[in-house]
Amino acid sequence: MPMLVDLVNGWGTVPRAKAADRDRPPIAGFAERHGAADAGLTDAALERVADRLYAVFAADGAPERARLVSDLLASCDVQPALGAAGDRIRAEWLVPRRRDAILAAAAVALHGQLVEHEPERLGTCASTSCGDAFADASPGAHRRFCSVTCQNRERVAAFRRRRQAGTA
Repeated sequence: MPMLVDLVNGWGTVPRAKAADRDRPPIAGFAERHGAADAGLTDAALERVADRLYAVFAADGAPERARLVSDLLASCDVQPALGAAGDRIRAEWLVPRRRDAILAAAAVALHGQLVEHEPERLGTCASTSCGDAFADASPGAHRRFCSVTCQNRERVAAFRRRRQAGTA
């Protein structure tokens, strides 16, 4: 899931637009490290993939997330299959078009996340100056910010607003 969050935050137009003050470019070398270049995915194609995935993180509630991930799987024509490794059988996913491989892999990962964990563990940062996506792995599942940095930035801003209003 961390690689998926990196893809969404590094290439998605929404997180990068909200982080304009930080002037964040796409993640350098991501395409080469994760096979996107081999699949013929351009920077624009990676942006489109990241934006489609971002919608899942930003969705309101489990039904919307389930619909979005189902749509992603259908658009890639992902098909479940079984493979054998020696005497062991393992689950596999078939994708007919190589250019859909990264989107399909991400959709399958999100499918697993939504089925095996609470759908509410996916989200986007509650900070007004950040749009990053996150996958909550905390014990209490109450995460609202992508990082401690964003959480602290919002707490300091709230403190300053209260102090300015004379209520601190």
